[in-house]
Amino acid sequence: MEILKNGKIIPMVGEPYEGDIAIENGKIHAMGVNLDYPNAEEINVSGCFVLPGFVDAHCHIGMWEDGIGFEGADGNDSYKPVTPELRAIDGINPFDNCFTEARAGGVTSVVTGPGSANVIGGQFVAMKTFGRSIEDMTIKFPAAMKAAFGENPKRVFSAQKTFYTRMSIASQLRGTLLDTLEYDRSIKDAKQKGEKPPKIDHSLEAMLPVVRGELPLKIHAHRADDIMTALRIAKEFNLKITLDHFTEGYMIIDRIKPCIDELNAGIIIGPLLHERSKPEVRNRSLTSARTLFDNGVKFAIMTDHPVVPVQYLPVCAALAVREGLPEDAALEAITINAARIAGIDSRVGSLEVGKDADIAVFYGHPFDFRSRCAMTLINGRIVHDEL
Repeated sequence: MEILKNGKIIPMVGEPYEGDIAIENGKIHAMGVNLDYPNAEEINVSGCFVLPGFVDAHCHIGMWEDGIGFEGADGNDSYKPVTPELRAIDGINPFDNCFTEARAGGVTSVVTGPGSANVIGGQFVAMKTFGRSIEDMTIKFPAAMKAAFGENPKRVFSAQKTFYTRMSIASQLRGTLLDTLEYDRSIKDAKQKGEKPPKIDHSLEAMLPVVRGELPLKIHAHRADDIMTALRIAKEFNLKITLDHFTEGYMIIDRIKPCIDELNAGIIIGPLLHERSKPEVRNRSLTSARTLFDNGVKFAIMTDHPVVPVQYLPVCAALAVREGLPEDAALEAITINAARIAGIDSRVGSLEVGKDADIAVFYGHPFDFRSRCAMTLINGRIVHDEL
């Protein structure tokens, strides 16, 4: 057993306090003041801020490896527009240097997967940032099915002379959903009649959890009209969705808030710390987080690594605070809200007895740019240590 002693504990569930956290077998065993267990190893974190490890709800870490060019680029495979059968766990390199940098920044969990070249790009995974194999690191797989609207698939497939418009993107997504529903019906009909099931379709098999409402469609959408199209299709097919990037969402939030609530759609904003590199992000604003908060929208903040390096997740949240987002809401956006949207909050996202001992210890408040991460623990193991 280990005990973190005398820290400034921000659990994200319940009130902050100064005291201790006891860890045993990779889990949080106890929380309180003056904890004392025979033979426990005590780690003095006096004066430090102790928080749940940060959760990046949308990134591509391990899919675009750092510093090795083409050999490490495994995020997009645009041989055809619809590729739901592609799986992030088959493309991630756990030895990507960026996992080390994530841990050094207090980021202990990420949701990572394919990029946005395709209309449907493949399956995301929720995982820890420490381990030697994807099997050791996975929290939840599949965690989501990636889909994309707007400029990215338009650019990729117009170059291939496959399609050119947003209408075609929506049509291909609808067509795939309809094909999957028909495939699902044929499976159920064959089972009910005691007949031979249809020939397995590799792509449609991957989409079955989506149309059955078991797996969220993780929708890349920057522009307001793309966000509206995503919501329209989600309602048509009764889908679970997250709206990722949501760059112009703040511009129409009063119009779409009822629909977001009806669908219980997860909102993941960002990246906030990058240039306006393409037309559809021209209305990016650091005040968008405050606007969403003022309208009662729960959201997470992403890095979209490698667009913003994953270790700067708390920096992105701090920039939103500078523009008016309350500090506690910003912390929620990179901890418990991110975990809830990813469907992994039973294990991570807050400091609670019984949850994984994924803990970030900072010398100062993590939103102070001068503050360094002193220690990071994942599953109770110290994976970064500057104390």
